[in-house]
Amino acid sequence: DELVSNNNSIASFSLMDCTHTLPSGKTIAEKFKLNLKKRPTIFVSGKVGPPKQIPEKHLKTGHMLVKVLKGMLEPHAAKIESTKDFKSKCLSKDVCALLLKGGTPQQFLKDAFKNLLTSYEDVQFASVDSSTLLLTGLEEFLPDYASGKHRFVVFKKISGGMKTEDGRLISSFVSLPESESISFGSMGSLVSDVKSGKKKAKKLSGLPQVKTRSKKLEAQIKEKKDRANKKKETPKTTPSGSFSENDGSKEGRRAERERRRQEHRKNNPDYKESTPEEIAEREKRRRERMEQESAKWNIGDADAPDEGEPIDGESYDGFEENDDAGYDTYDVEEDEEDDEDILDLD
Repeated sequence: DELVSNNNSIASFSLMDCTHTLPSGKTIAEKFKLNLKKRPTIFVSGKVGPPKQIPEKHLKTGHMLVKVLKGMLEPHAAKIESTKDFKSKCLSKDVCALLLKGGTPQQFLKDAFKNLLTSYEDVQFASVDSSTLLLTGLEEFLPDYASGKHRFVVFKKISGGMKTEDGRLISSFVSLPESESISFGSMGSLVSDVKSGKKKAKKLSGLPQVKTRSKKLEAQIKEKKDRANKKKETPKTTPSGSFSENDGSKEGRRAERERRRQEHRKNNPDYKESTPEEIAEREKRRRERMEQESAKWNIGDADAPDEGEPIDGESYDGFEENDDAGYDTYDVEEDEEDDEDILDLD
């Protein structure tokens, strides 16, 4: 009876001869690597994947066996205690719902979460104790933490995975608004909307890190929130009409270009967007013009004169004869003698 959940048995038992030889020549025990010296020999298969033998320490009493079977067969939320846990048990899944506990959950919340586990079997559920841990890179987008206050976030993987060949893990999230009370209905609706794409998830610039909660980290998160709120409250235009969102950042420049583009389209009703083919043809003609202009200024091998010949075609004849023309010569020795006469005060 203990292995019955929602009037449905979560497991069925069968008696099997593990020494039976299979067509491959191996016995059932050899094929599934079962240790027959551990009595009774019990293994589980099905939802858990390949057959797994129950450790001997869980076979002392029937209650202990039921407990380990429930842990293996019943859906349960993953416990997040480190960044590694968070990545492998939550972010690497296609959709993951995370409960950030502000303390010990009330019974209604436990029941609601248990129903979510059975209602959305293709979604990974997890929980983290926010009273001792916090998620840097995520907390600044969530409602403020308060003791006894629970928060709920749904993550949707964009790309990547845990393995190197999968590429960089990129995820997005949607949090339950502070105005909505946490319940089975509100959490279930958020999970459904994220799965279906009805609610657009916000891309994370970096994966959140699980860290021990401290006053220093809380102050840093509060500062980030204040800075973000202040930026939202700043008016988009200055008194002169210039666009104030262009702060020199990549996003600001992009916003400025988009504003100018919209303004141009508004002032030119007959404006028509260029097709990719037209853009490619225009770029091709531009490159051809650049090559033509470059050819006018570049000196090729055929244009260069023979070695030793002047570039302008004139001759070097008479260069030496005309070298001294129009110039007075200067005798250094004669000048030195004059200096000696001037300096001789005797």
